[in-house]
Amino acid sequence: MSTSLQTRFRVDGMDCASCAAKIDTAVRRMPGVDDVSVSVTAGTMTVRHDESSDLSAIGKKVTGLGYDVEQIAARSSSTSEATHQHGPACNHDHHDHSHASLDKKGAVATVEGLHGHDHGPSIGPWWKSKKGRMTILAGLALVIAYGIGHLFPAIQIYAFALAMLVGLVPIARRAIMAAFAGTPFSIEMLMTIAAIGALIINATEEAAAVVFLFLVGELLEGVAAGKARDSIKSLAALVPKTALLEEAGKTREVPAESLAIGATILVRPGDRISADGVILSGESSVDEAPVTGESVPVNKKQDDVVFAGTVNGNAALRVTVTATAQDNTIARVVKLVEEAQEKKAPTERFIDRFSKYYTPAVVLVAALVAIIPPLFVGADWNEWIYKGLAILLIGCPCALVISTPAAIAASLSAGARRGLLMKGGAVLEGLGKLTAVALDKTGTLTEGKPKVTDIVSFGTEEAEVLKFAAALETGSSHPLALSILAKAGGNNIDIPSATDAKALGGKGVTAIIDGQEIFLGSPKAAAERVAISEQHWKTISTLNDEGKTVSVLIIGKTLAGAIAMRDEPRMDAAEGLKSLKDRGVKIVMLTGDNAQTATAIGQTLGIEVRAELMPEDKQRIVGELKAQGFIVGKVGDGINDAPALAAADIGIAMGGGTDVALETADAAILHGRVGDVARMIDLSKRTMRNIHQNIAMSLGLKAVFLVTTILGITGLWPAILADTGATVLVTLNALRLLRNPA
Repeated sequence: MSTSLQTRFRVDGMDCASCAAKIDTAVRRMPGVDDVSVSVTAGTMTVRHDESSDLSAIGKKVTGLGYDVEQIAARSSSTSEATHQHGPACNHDHHDHSHASLDKKGAVATVEGLHGHDHGPSIGPWWKSKKGRMTILAGLALVIAYGIGHLFPAIQIYAFALAMLVGLVPIARRAIMAAFAGTPFSIEMLMTIAAIGALIINATEEAAAVVFLFLVGELLEGVAAGKARDSIKSLAALVPKTALLEEAGKTREVPAESLAIGATILVRPGDRISADGVILSGESSVDEAPVTGESVPVNKKQDDVVFAGTVNGNAALRVTVTATAQDNTIARVVKLVEEAQEKKAPTERFIDRFSKYYTPAVVLVAALVAIIPPLFVGADWNEWIYKGLAILLIGCPCALVISTPAAIAASLSAGARRGLLMKGGAVLEGLGKLTAVALDKTGTLTEGKPKVTDIVSFGTEEAEVLKFAAALETGSSHPLALSILAKAGGNNIDIPSATDAKALGGKGVTAIIDGQEIFLGSPKAAAERVAISEQHWKTISTLNDEGKTVSVLIIGKTLAGAIAMRDEPRMDAAEGLKSLKDRGVKIVMLTGDNAQTATAIGQTLGIEVRAELMPEDKQRIVGELKAQGFIVGKVGDGINDAPALAAADIGIAMGGGTDVALETADAAILHGRVGDVARMIDLSKRTMRNIHQNIAMSLGLKAVFLVTTILGITGLWPAILADTGATVLVTLNALRLLRNPA
C-alpha cells in the first residue's frame, strides 16, 4: 500500500484566489497527487501525494502558470520532540510532518528549479519584481505608442497594437497554460479575449491601455496581498538572528538557528530571547507581548519557561535551550497560522463553487450582448462587440473571489498577534455563531494552583502560624505546600529550620521546630491530637463552605491556628464571563472538582455549575447542549477536557494547556485570559461583517458598470478600472482587520 506524503511549497506571485484556483486545478491533475491546498495570503501550497509523485514535474507545472516555486524543507523531527518544553503555543500534530520526495536509496531527491530552504516570497520594492518590471515595460510601450501616434497618425494603429502585445503576450501565455491545465475560464483568458477582440474592431488604443491597466491592477493586488502576508512574517522576524552561546566558561555570538537543545545562552537586559528555553539562573521581567499579547511584563526566575522573541527586562538571564529554531513557539505560531490560512471557511468554499459557474456565465452573457442586437435588430456590430468585450472585463471574478480569503487571512494574522490562534477559516467563521460556552474550572476559570486565602488565629499570632506552617512545608512540592511557602515569601517571613520531619499519610506532617513538636494537617487529624471547640469548628466549616481547603496547626499540645487555601479565580474571569453574557452567550462550568468547591467558585463568578464530572460526563453535557439547539464552544486545558473539546462545535484550549488539549481543540488562547473567548467571538463577527461588505462592494460595482456599459455610458477603460478598483478596495477593506478593534 502506498504511503501518503505531504510536501509544502512557497509560491511567489499569487495575487488573488483565482491564482490559487488555477494552481489547485493544475496540480490536482498531476499523477500521484491526492489533495492540494493553496493559500494566497500565506503564499503556500500543500500537496498530499504518494511516493510515485514527481515533485520536479509539479514545480514545473506551477512555474508554467507564471509563478515562482520553492519547496519548503521538512522540519527536523529530532530529539526536540522528546525534550521540548511545551509552551502555551505548542500545537503538535505528530502525524503531519512534511516529506520531501525520496529516491530508492532513501535519500532526499533534489527537485529541479526548487530550493530546499524555507523563506517567504521575494521581497524588495515593487519595481524590482517580475510583475513590476513587466508593468513598467508595458507603460513605456504605451507612452511610446502615444508619441508615435501623435507624430505619425497613419501608423498609430500599429504602434498601439505593438504596445498592447508587450503586455498581452505573457498574459496570453499564462491563459493558454491555465487552459491546458484545466482552467479555461481564467481572468487571463478573459483579458486575452477582450484585448484581441478590441484589436479586431480596431480599438487598438483602448486595447493597449486596458492591458496596461490590467497589469497595474495585478501589481496593486500583489502589493495589497503582501501586506496581509507581511503581518505574519513580521511575527517570525521577532526572533533575533544571533545568540550569545556559553561554552567552556566563555561566551561567543552564534546564529540563533544553530542553537542545539541543551545549549546555554546568555540573554542581556533589553535583548530579545533567541530561543525557547528554561531559565538556568537569574531573575528578570520579560515582555511576552509578541507571543501572548499580554502587555504587562511577567517576572521570570530560575526554572521558569521563556519564549523566543520575547524581550528580557532589567537583568541578565542564563537560559537552557529547549527547542530548535524550527520548533520554537513563534515558529509554531507562524506554521499554525499559515496552515490555517489554507483551510477554507464555508463562505469561502461557497464563493469558490459560485465562481466556477459565474465566470462561464459572464462569457455567455458577453457573447449574447455582442451577437443578439446586431443579428436580431440590425444594430452596429462594432458597437455591440465593444460592449460585449467590456462586459467580459467587468465580469472578472477577482474581487468576488478574494473577498473572503483576504478577510480571513487578515483576521487569522491579527488574532495570532494577540495570542488568539484559530485553525482555519471554518473555525474563525464558526466562533461568531456560538450561543453557549462550557468552561473547565481548574486552570481555565481559576489559576490552576491554590493560594492562601485566610490565616486564622486560634490564640497564636497569624505571622507565627504562617512561620511554623512554612517551616513544616519547606522542601515539599505539594501544591498546598507551595502555596504556603509562596505566602510566607510574599510576607517576608523568616522561616526557621525543622528537624525530624515526618509525613503522616492522609493526615498531615510533623517536625521539631525550636524544640517543640509542630503538626499541620487536616482538621479531622488535628482533632485526634487536641480538642477543637465548637466555635473553632464553626470557623473551619465556614471556610470549607467557601470551597477552601483548611489545614490546622498545632504547637506542642496547643491549637494554634488554621490556614485556608483555594484555587482562586483568574483576575479577569468574572469580567470575561460577563463579556460572554453581554453577547447573549449561555455559560456553564464543567468540572471534576467536588461540588462544594465548585459551587463556591461558581457563586463568586456568577456561572451555572456542573461538578464531580468524569471526562465522559463533560462530553455528554456538551452533546446535550447541542441537542437543545445551542452552538457550543468548549474551553479547557487538560487531558480530561479532550473528549468534550472534540465533541463541541468549537473547542478552545487555554494557554498553559496540555498538548492533548491543544491538538484536539480548534483554537487556542495563548495567554489564558477568559476574556479572550469573547474577543475571539468579536473577531469572528467583525470578519463576517467585513466579508459581507467585500461581497457587496464587488458585486455592486459590477452591477453598476454592467448597466452603464449596456447603455453606452462606459467602455473598456472604466470596465477594467472597475474590476481592478473593486479588487484593491476589497483587499484594503480586509486589511482593516489587521488593526486592533477600538
